[in-house]
Amino acid sequence: MCKIAFLLVFLMFSTLGFSQVLTVAESSNFESTSNEKDVNDFIDKITKNSKIVRFETLAVSNEGRNIPLLIIADPLPKSTKDIKNDKRIVVYIQANIHAGEVEGKEATLMFARDVLAGKKKDILKNVIFLICPNFNADGNEKISPLNRTHQNGPKNGVGLRYNGQMLDLNRDAMKLESPEVNGLIKALNNWDPQIFVDCHTTNGSYHEEPVTFTWMMNPAGDRSLIDFMEKNMMPAVSNILLKEYKVENCFYGEFIDMGKPEKGWIAEAVEPRYIVNYVGVRNRLSILNENYVYADYKSRVLGCYGLLNSIADFASLHATEIKSLIKTVDQRTINKGLNPTESDSFPIEYKNSALPEKISIKTYEVEPKADTTGWDKYQKTDRKRTVLVSYFAHYDAVVNVKYPFAYLLTIQDPTVIDLIKRHGIRVGKLSKSQSFIVDKFKIKDLSPVLHMNQGHYNNSIVGSFSKDTMEFKAGTYIIRTSQPLANLASYLLEPQSDDGFVFWNVLDKFLVPQWGMGFNAYPVYKILNKVEIEETEVF
Repeated sequence: MCKIAFLLVFLMFSTLGFSQVLTVAESSNFESTSNEKDVNDFIDKITKNSKIVRFETLAVSNEGRNIPLLIIADPLPKSTKDIKNDKRIVVYIQANIHAGEVEGKEATLMFARDVLAGKKKDILKNVIFLICPNFNADGNEKISPLNRTHQNGPKNGVGLRYNGQMLDLNRDAMKLESPEVNGLIKALNNWDPQIFVDCHTTNGSYHEEPVTFTWMMNPAGDRSLIDFMEKNMMPAVSNILLKEYKVENCFYGEFIDMGKPEKGWIAEAVEPRYIVNYVGVRNRLSILNENYVYADYKSRVLGCYGLLNSIADFASLHATEIKSLIKTVDQRTINKGLNPTESDSFPIEYKNSALPEKISIKTYEVEPKADTTGWDKYQKTDRKRTVLVSYFAHYDAVVNVKYPFAYLLTIQDPTVIDLIKRHGIRVGKLSKSQSFIVDKFKIKDLSPVLHMNQGHYNNSIVGSFSKDTMEFKAGTYIIRTSQPLANLASYLLEPQSDDGFVFWNVLDKFLVPQWGMGFNAYPVYKILNKVEIEETEVF
């Protein structure tokens, strides 16, 4: 019996009490989705009396709702301090970040139930699961059939994309303005999951496969981890999902031109404001799941459920390999920061290119709509067509800056320091005044965009680096790159970063004088070469 058939039988006929608890999706014959009470009631039922699960609150939303987090392990670690020496791999699964995209919410609940019922008993020997099924609880409570009307079910409607602050949580990873994402980053710092999964529903190109997924691609992350996903884990997960769980799938993307699919299939949005790429810049493995919006609701939920099982299967089988790979990457990052070479650099601009192997997409022929432009200019026909196309999903740097030994931050703003701290980046303070040869950045132009984005007028900056010998006072903050999160620190602090402090207006008040023209000195300086630094660690 194939695994998908077994799983369906298991769901229907298991003799374990709570395994017969059904999600709202299942109990409604896949016509409805769960509200907050439904989610919490379901969690209460499946976790009652279990010794292998602990319920925690990941965060409290803007509207006062608790964001649930399930820790499932056998045995349960007593605290996150025990994780460092635990042979098991930690897998974090998150759903409903956009509360109109609900399949992951239902699938993660089903997955948690079945793990607790013993379905993944062998896998629990190698894996600790962290599961957050309702990340955007505020958006989820606005369920209405008027939301995402182009989506094929559920009939009772879905929630809203944004949270209670009207923020897109999947744009908040760098600026950390929402309680939900702050809670997530705290969990990443405490639990340090080796694999991160974020469940969504796609909007876009027409195809048959109900499940799509891809991986972190930002080139600021360690290339060996990106290569591992591109060449090893993701093709294997795709194969497991198709052969073992009988779910058609393809890598996530869109046709460059729906009318001419031979131009290729492209994955975009690789900045670390998107949480999957943020995790990649932290040098961990991450997976973006995008369930196909035009597939029926049942196929989307069951397809996502199959994907979660496929990821779990691979993670268990390769736990030792993945942990070893990440340990090597962390040490390599630390070593690079201990003594940067002239060739070490950090990417500030990058380009996309096609992977060596083409991929197959089961699509449809389309016809142009009258008087319509943009992404919605085509309408799907019933004529099916399978195409073999290039997958544009490999990003390489085209512009780099020098990678430093350390950054010096000369402002004493507690909000800026607190933001760095919340990311988990280690910061020290000079214990006495010292002089260093530094690269300093001179601003030539600083321009905000015309249209607000997530409550910000994002900046673009023009300028150049020059060398100088400068004295820095005792108490100046110092961020060394000899730490595991060095890539993230660089992404935040480099002035020309496409997703850092300058872009998100964090430093605006320090960059422009209150009177007069021109610009102030950029308050972050780079020590390029290894030097002795007298410092005390702040955190």
